[in-house]
Amino acid sequence: MARAFVGLGSNIGDRLALIDQAAKALAATRGAQLIQMACIRETDPVGGPPQGKFLNTVIELDTPLTLHQLFTSLQAIERTLGRQSSPERWGPRPIDLDLLLYDSQVVQEPRLTVPHPRLHERRFVLEPLAELAPALTHPVLKRTIAELLAACG
Repeated sequence: MARAFVGLGSNIGDRLALIDQAAKALAATRGAQLIQMACIRETDPVGGPPQGKFLNTVIELDTPLTLHQLFTSLQAIERTLGRQSSPERWGPRPIDLDLLLYDSQVVQEPRLTVPHPRLHERRFVLEPLAELAPALTHPVLKRTIAELLAACG
């Protein structure tokens, strides 16, 4: 089983219900086990056009899925919950599922980068991640999540 951390965000529709549905769908994904979920926070959007506030959280999973299988599952859950492709980067969306960390693996491919490339810059990700695993070390930056949060502006 691999240990994975997934960021969940929503700023369209019933945000809380969408976060709940996404977490339940992840927990029901082929042998995955939801270990814990951080408190849900309301946050301002970062980048993109003017839009409503997000609800954000992070969940920790133990999963038998490979990194690529989990990524594919995240995309399928997003589509099921109403996310559509958009040419607009960082626009509003009913659900956003980001694979933040997968064990200590480092992957850089055209469609997938793990750890998430902006994880260390985003307080809305670092705060809930630090709630779950403050001593976890970022596999590239070699700093703990708590240290990254303290350094985040």
